[in-house]
Amino acid sequence: MKRTLYILSLATVVMATGCKKSYLELKPYDQVALDIAIQTEGDMQAATNGIYSAMRNSSLYGRDVQLRADVLGDNAYISTTNSNRFLEYSAVNYTPVTASVGTTWNAAYSAILRANNVINSSIAANTNTNQYRGEALTLRALLYFDLVKQFAKTYTAASASTDLGVPLVLTYDPTLKPVRSTVQQVYDQVEKDLLAAIPLLTDRVPYSAGYVNKNTAKALLARMYEFKADWAKALTNAQDVINNGGYTLTSASNHAAYWSLGTLRTDKLESLFELGFDPTGNAGLESLPYFFLQSGYGDALAADAFFNTFSTTDTRRALMVDAVRGSKNVKVINKYPSNINYTIKIVRLSEVYLIAAEAAYQTGATAQALVYLNQIATRRDPAFAGYASAGPQLLEDILTERRKELAFEGHRYWDLQRYNRDVVRVNINSNYASNVPLLFAKDNFRRILPIPQGETDANPNIKPQQNPGY
Repeated sequence: MKRTLYILSLATVVMATGCKKSYLELKPYDQVALDIAIQTEGDMQAATNGIYSAMRNSSLYGRDVQLRADVLGDNAYISTTNSNRFLEYSAVNYTPVTASVGTTWNAAYSAILRANNVINSSIAANTNTNQYRGEALTLRALLYFDLVKQFAKTYTAASASTDLGVPLVLTYDPTLKPVRSTVQQVYDQVEKDLLAAIPLLTDRVPYSAGYVNKNTAKALLARMYEFKADWAKALTNAQDVINNGGYTLTSASNHAAYWSLGTLRTDKLESLFELGFDPTGNAGLESLPYFFLQSGYGDALAADAFFNTFSTTDTRRALMVDAVRGSKNVKVINKYPSNINYTIKIVRLSEVYLIAAEAAYQTGATAQALVYLNQIATRRDPAFAGYASAGPQLLEDILTERRKELAFEGHRYWDLQRYNRDVVRVNINSNYASNVPLLFAKDNFRRILPIPQGETDANPNIKPQQNPGY
């Protein structure tokens, strides 16, 4: 019998059979009612840790969120010698039945269920329970933000109130099959969650970048405001993290060591939030590193045109190494040198500086924008004197540094998306297969993902809300 994944009420996505009469009878994944699922402070801590565990899923931040965005963009490509993975994204021909579209949707809503259970728990407030609830709010905001980016049109003030976003799943109701909320409503919820989280959050003791804190929430607010083009608020939140967060940027001398460290940071160097993987808890063959490493699948490679944008003295150039694959000389992505002990960076201080640079530029503070931009550019390339540009060229320089600094972390495609730009792939050294479009136009309907077929089959309310073109 055909199985399908769908949202069960306003609480979760669960696995169910294709029988229309039976799926409403299923209980949430934990098989206990919400009011007794979390009974103690210890339960709340365990449930919060469970959110992080769910986010490590290879369909989420364990691989797909980052890899999909880089393959859809112009930094990475899939080798013609490959394991038949992610080819639909390389060729831009994914559909509602593409498996990884559905698994990302399902994994995200499963993690959201876990967050909802913590947020809505009735445990009395104290320092610890406030921390757990604040973490759950921050993680739910991040999940919704990445869902609406992938499955809905880019936020624009003119259409956000009418463009369809994703269903907002906030409380448990076993009878309701939700419709898609608007893009505006989803962004409003992301903002609400993050603002509610900040006063609840401190740092876990001992400190670890493996848990979100108030600086993470502020950085995510800055990122969200950047996508909304709410530049004043983006700048305010980014500056708050830079000036008050206590984090430091990597330098040219410790940059490579930063990326090779396979354990969660405890020193506030660069990482505001990262997910840790070790020998007993990693994604194995489905991990992001395994997709880059030539000892693994090694399918995703750095585009030669992208590699050529780096000067020989730029320390980031060393994160792409020469190799031979299928008799071709290629550039292997080495930001993740192990698929056993490794971390996936979700929020870094460098991104916050670049948000501040972009927001300062957009608010007319050119001199300030240059200061933030050059904090990154000159650290990465000690031989570089720094940018001195102005006007439209300054924006291009900021976007160029974002492309270089945040490469293979899942950002480049979204920069092109929010500025409504074509993806232009330069086919140096025959990087791209013949079926890969070198122009992925800004008006192509596949610039956003389809709502998964399993969801539209199981939920009649969302069925007529499929994204246009699919």
